[in-house]
Amino acid sequence: MFLIRTLHKWFGLVLGLQMLLWSISGAMMALLDHHKVSGEGSIREPAQVMLPAQTLPLSQVGAALGEPVLKLQLKTLGQTQVYQATTPSGVKLLDAATGQPMVIDAARAGALAAAAYAGPEGVASIRKVEKHDVESRTADLPAWRVEFADAGKTTLFMSVATGEVSLLRNDTWRLWDIFWMIHIMDYTKRESFNHPLIITVASGVTWLTLSGVILLFRSFRRQDFAYLLDPIERLREGRAKG
Repeated sequence: MFLIRTLHKWFGLVLGLQMLLWSISGAMMALLDHHKVSGEGSIREPAQVMLPAQTLPLSQVGAALGEPVLKLQLKTLGQTQVYQATTPSGVKLLDAATGQPMVIDAARAGALAAAAYAGPEGVASIRKVEKHDVESRTADLPAWRVEFADAGKTTLFMSVATGEVSLLRNDTWRLWDIFWMIHIMDYTKRESFNHPLIITVASGVTWLTLSGVILLFRSFRRQDFAYLLDPIERLREGRAKG
């Protein structure tokens, strides 16, 4: 019993700190405005763009691409109508009017991001991202990371393949993500809540609970509840004598 009591004390100290972190991080994630976390309102509705008088006939799209077309979509990209074609080598864009290939370079990505951004601030920086990191872990890469000069550092990730916004980040999300990392105890990728560390800690909390139940029954004596039990026993004795 001495061993259980000693282990319970030290486990309680260590795991209690983790449970405090769980409580704080969970509370902060709940308190942060989810509209700001998601960047709701940071992207405007796409403008209506009229179809060009003439578009490249579908029969010529394959020839313009130089390879078979597996899927074809006519869509608006900025102020231009484009064909988005899925081919064996990947997604490619064609100007719907001229049939010319469209490449999403830094300048075009910046222009598309500025057109999509709902705020008045201008672009602060543009850089290409080709490997996932903490911030871009769910983005469609490669992408152009376009950051705006607003107070929240709103950042749009523009897909190199499609020219569309694949991800939105801001400082509120970055703060939320820190608490998410603490809550799920995934301090590297911040993705999984089913990894060895959290399973070990959860097992420790289970053991702490069970040992606490054992100590609960071993720590109390009848005299601790005498104020409650004695009147009941006297009542029973009185009824038995009557």
